[in-house]
This record gives sequence, C-alpha cells and structure tokens, in this order.
Amino acid sequence: MIAVELRKLVRRPRTWISIGLICALPVAVAIFVSVSHLAPPPGQGTAFLSAILQDGSLYPAAALALVLPVFLPVAVAVVAGDAVAGEATAGTLRYLLIRPIGRTRFLVAKLVTIIMFVLIAVVTVAITSYLTGVLLLGPAVPAAVGQPGAGQQLQTGGVQAGSAATSLSGPPLTALQLIERVGGTIAFITVSMLGVAAIVLFLSTVTDSALGSALGGLAVLIGSEVLATLDAAASIRPYVPTRYWLAWIDFFRQPIFWRDIQRGFGIQVVYVAVFLAAAWANFGTKDITT
Repeated sequence: MIAVELRKLVRRPRTWISIGLICALPVAVAIFVSVSHLAPPPGQGTAFLSAILQDGSLYPAAALALVLPVFLPVAVAVVAGDAVAGEATAGTLRYLLIRPIGRTRFLVAKLVTIIMFVLIAVVTVAITSYLTGVLLLGPAVPAAVGQPGAGQQLQTGGVQAGSAATSLSGPPLTALQLIERVGGTIAFITVSMLGVAAIVLFLSTVTDSALGSALGGLAVLIGSEVLATLDAAASIRPYVPTRYWLAWIDFFRQPIFWRDIQRGFGIQVVYVAVFLAAAWANFGTKDITT
C-alpha cells in the first residue's frame, strides 16, 4: 500500500509542479538581487541578510525562510487534504477499503506519502538554493594572511581556511558543521510541516472535500499567525502551531541556540500526536458506504 501511494505521488504532475514553483521563488529572488543590486551592501541591514550577502552558501537559509511561511504550508495542505477526502470525492475510497488493507494501514500509507513529499520539497529547495546562492551571490572569500584587513576579518568571524561558510553569529562553520546544520534544519521543518499535515489530514477525514480540508487547515495557520502577533494572546502565544516555525535559523548560529528549536520541536510533536490520533479515531469509525 505504501509503495502504491508513493508511486502515485511521484507520477502526479502536480507534485513536481508544486515543488518547482516552491523552488522558483528563491531562485527568482536571488536573480533579482544579483542583477538589480538593490540589496544593502554587506555589513548593512540585518545580520541575517548581511551574512547571506557575504556568503552565498548560506542562501538556503534565506530560501527556506521565503517558502516556509506560505508556499510550503499551502503545498502540504493540498497534499494532505487530498489524502482521504480526495479519494472519497473520486469514489475510490470504498473500493480501496474493500481490500483487506485496514483503515490504519491506509492512513499510515497516506502519512508516509505526505512525509516523503515534504522531504522532497525541502531537500530540493535546499539544493537548488545552495547552487543558486553560490553561483549568483558567490561563496565567502577569505582574506589572505598578511593582507590588510585579514586580522580584522579573523577577529570578526570571517571565513578561515578550511571553513565552508560563515555562521549568522560570525564564527566560521566547517563543511561538516554546515551539512549537519542543514540536516537539522530539514528535520525541523519536516516536523513543523507534519504539524500542518496532521491538522489537514484530520479535517480530510471529517469532510469529503479535499479543498475544504486544505482551506480549513490554512485557516488554522492564519489564525495562529494572528494570535502570535496579538498582545492579548500572550498567554497562549507559545503554544500556537506557527510560533517557532522560524526557530531553525538558530541552527546557523555558532554556537547553536537550542531553546526555541527544542520548544518548536516539542510543540509540533504534540500537534502531530493529537491530530493524527483524532484522524485515526474518526476515520476508524467513519461510515464510507454512503
């Protein structure tokens, strides 16, 4: 069942169209910045922007920050909303469950498919944005020892020999550290998107409308973003699903700031567990004969 669902995911044109559109935004932004030179010069603007302008190998951080708030959640919501409700709308749900596969196995297969979609999307964004950043923005160029400004660069965290990138805090990162932190970022974002998927998957078991379940999940996320900005909601702000979505940026600091990463991971695990259990309980007793 899992293999069948994965083949369906890979063969659907909309899978690659959505991933292509997600990747296109960071590429377009990098092209615009490199051609127009409208971005502030290195050393000006925010530390995050300055670090990326000085070192294109950090551009995946900017790319993921671009797609995470809107584009990636929308794509995940569409895939998750179609998981059960889409089968019901197409009239294939009853025929699928006639076979002795079990409803739990069916939901697990759909969940694995969603996880694979998120991983493919995030990894593709990371790879394409890395290549785009290095090509258009250029890697960090270390100052040669003995040249003017070399000592100052080392004191301020410039790239040293053997380093692959400059962290957002200044000190350099080795190639191994950069790979580890990109891996941690992918894992964190995947778990965050699983929180979205779990909410939408639950709604997909409640309604037979794939669009309705996707829009319902996006409405929850919009409400979460609004609550995160309201002072009156300060007491519940730490618990809304989108509160720590951008905490993965702390992976690119040296040393890593773990507090928000751990909190964000913990909150998403709770959302995933609660809504997947709700989806399983509702789907397990749902009448699919009518």
